[in-house]
Amino acid sequence: MFSLEEEDLLKILPKDGPSAEEVKKYLDKYNNEFIVIKCGGSILIDPNLFHIFIQNIAVLNKLGFNPVIVHGGGKRINNKLSELNIKSSFIKGLRVTDKNIISIVEDVLINFNKEIVNALKNASCQARRVTSKEYNIITVMPQNKELGFVGIPTHIKTNVLKEIVNAKEVPVIAPLGLDKNNQTFNINADTAAGSIAKELKARRLMIISDVEGVLDSEKKLIPEINSSKAKELIDQEVVSGGMIPKINNCLDVASNGVKGVVIIDGRKNHSILFELLSDKGSGTLIRE
Repeated sequence: MFSLEEEDLLKILPKDGPSAEEVKKYLDKYNNEFIVIKCGGSILIDPNLFHIFIQNIAVLNKLGFNPVIVHGGGKRINNKLSELNIKSSFIKGLRVTDKNIISIVEDVLINFNKEIVNALKNASCQARRVTSKEYNIITVMPQNKELGFVGIPTHIKTNVLKEIVNAKEVPVIAPLGLDKNNQTFNINADTAAGSIAKELKARRLMIISDVEGVLDSEKKLIPEINSSKAKELIDQEVVSGGMIPKINNCLDVASNGVKGVVIIDGRKNHSILFELLSDKGSGTLIRE
């Protein structure tokens, strides 16, 4: 599967991405390993960043890797709700989701899921929609009463994901799940991606957003942290706000069978390829 010659690599790789020579060194590292990629923020809104993201996933697929995508959609949901004059309230960063809001959230995420799958197909990469309506893989229980239809994953049907990957397709997963009564629940996309990565025992969970990674007190990127370093950064309030649950989620994933979790900046050109297939990497690697 990985007997790609340099000329084949040159046909697959973008000219402004990692060099074919570098990439060759990393091809065997991820042989038959799952790479779960959670994408959110402006990468899903900005057409240029979205195009590069799609291109990078198509490259991984053509190299014979097993990328599994989990997408967010918060900004699109906000836009749709404000169009309909529906106000949202949040508890600790999670949207309170009533009966009315969950049906809007589901529609927005399913439509968006189709867009991502179609974009991949247009980049010559076969992909499959995984939503609450098609190939649902996530069983949930309610997170708490105050949040309404916001769920925590209790079971992931990894056999469905493995079937899709074995067919050389990329699963594109909406952060939605069903409870035992087939009621749809919204799931925080980081939480959904973390649960999937743990169940698949993925080699990597990559969280792509519009932050550079974890920064130190002088706002410089920290290339790698472990749990004790993370605790220190939180105690010193170097890491604060929404980054705290993000890092805690990453540490939970890294201590449950996933070799490394990376927070990377999707605004940087080909950051996914540079992280996986070059010596310099990009973003912050979080290990146990």
